[in-house]
Amino acid sequence: MYFEQVGLTRIAGRIIGWLLICEPPYQQQSELVGALGASKSSISVALKDLTTLYLVERFSLPGDRRTYYRTSKDMWSWSFRARMNQVTELKELGVHGLQALEDASPERRQRLEFMLAMNAFMEVEFPKLLDAWDAIKKAKGYDNL
Repeated sequence: MYFEQVGLTRIAGRIIGWLLICEPPYQQQSELVGALGASKSSISVALKDLTTLYLVERFSLPGDRRTYYRTSKDMWSWSFRARMNQVTELKELGVHGLQALEDASPERRQRLEFMLAMNAFMEVEFPKLLDAWDAIKKAKGYDNL
């Protein structure tokens, strides 16, 4: 249900969950159909969405013409970085909103000002968290996964 809350389909969430725990850590589409008990078409559509979002990657093994899928190496960091782009977009909307309310009372502008302050804070602090995570990831050898 987590992935539904962030805008993905339930089957997309199930695919990510399976790819995080399956052995080997990659699967063919037909293996996903069997493991998840879902239709070929729903798996196909979800895989297309997941690869477009860089959460899952498509690849082949040397000497093997089949197509396999696995979670993207750094899908979690990428996901949070994408959310950071949303913060910036929301801030830009807030700026336009304040411009539209230029002559409005301070009380009327306050909600947008609060939103802008929060987003400005996140634009400064969130990249620092991601940089700290990158350092931890490197120190623990997670870059080699």
